[in-house]
Amino acid sequence: MNEKRLHRFSGVRAAACWIVVLGFGATLFLPLSHSVAAPVPPQLTDQQFWNLSRESSEDDGYFRSDNLLSNETTFQYVIPDLLKTAKQGRIYMGVGPEQNFTYIAALKPAMAVIVDIRHGNLDVHLMYKALFELSKDRAEFVSLLFSRKRPEGLTAQSSARQIFSAYLAADGSRELFDANLKAIEEQLTKKHGFPLTSGDLDGIRWALSNFYQFGPSINYNSSLSTSVPPAIVGASGGFGGRGGNNNVNYASLMMADNGNGQNLSFLASEENFQFLKDLETRNMLVPVVGNFGGDKAIQAVGKYLKSQNATVSAFYLSNVEQYLVQDGIWDRFCANVATLPLDDSSTFIRTGNGGPNTRGPRGGGVGNSSIANIREETMSCSR
Repeated sequence: MNEKRLHRFSGVRAAACWIVVLGFGATLFLPLSHSVAAPVPPQLTDQQFWNLSRESSEDDGYFRSDNLLSNETTFQYVIPDLLKTAKQGRIYMGVGPEQNFTYIAALKPAMAVIVDIRHGNLDVHLMYKALFELSKDRAEFVSLLFSRKRPEGLTAQSSARQIFSAYLAADGSRELFDANLKAIEEQLTKKHGFPLTSGDLDGIRWALSNFYQFGPSINYNSSLSTSVPPAIVGASGGFGGRGGNNNVNYASLMMADNGNGQNLSFLASEENFQFLKDLETRNMLVPVVGNFGGDKAIQAVGKYLKSQNATVSAFYLSNVEQYLVQDGIWDRFCANVATLPLDDSSTFIRTGNGGPNTRGPRGGGVGNSSIANIREETMSCSR
């Protein structure tokens, strides 16, 4: 997520961070190496999910882009080192769209929370929630996301490259788009009973229509190049000229590797996909609308997690700190993070220059992803 200036900081967004919470008072034991069980419920009811999302959220905010997908080229590079420091089976926090899924597949948290200033990001994650639940495997997921008929020959053993090469050659179908949109809306409003507003439905329709229009070749700039998004999306940048494409698209991001030839994306294996599908089905990935430097969202999430004796394993920031610094509110963000339940293994994941503490980024791509210890960087900011 190559964000520019945040125009309004009055709300935690669901684009960037979904929280996966496992059980009130219950303990989920995950058979993972280097794992610590998170004492959260094994699942949230539909009402608990909705309440946690809405009651933690701030007013809707704005950014220069809708950010339907990442443009970060080295986001997988940090995963091997991340797994040496951050513990699996805990709580994951993040910002933005699909890159969170890859980090979640690696860390296998008990719960995930995505916080983003744009309401449109929350709607994107609701769209993804329905798609994960409706899809039996990766190939069907890609079919539903891009409204393309499933090519023959794709199986659970197919690689991400095989899957996306096949879909890059497939044509979009308006008939499939209409059917998929209806299925998503019914999954959210009828199966889960979420009281979506007309604005939410507009946001979901906008997102899915762009994935249909541009297919697996969709990039960071695609969606704002042809039409004006609905107001709820929270994109204030207008048409074109926003930069940040980096010559990557959805297909290339899913076919990328960690710099050592190993593809760790959430669509690289059926195991990764099924972990996300299960998490979403149990309502354990929660989107929140909020500003990192705001007065509510991160603090509300921290209060909830502390009530569950849960600990944050990792917090993916993209390059949001860069804009918090520009707007003079990075210290407020730092103080907010200091209210989260942390320990000595809790880890920031950053992109590019990030904030004032960014150091030692890895990778030669535009993303220059890096990791850092959260507690060390926020100890002096404690409220």
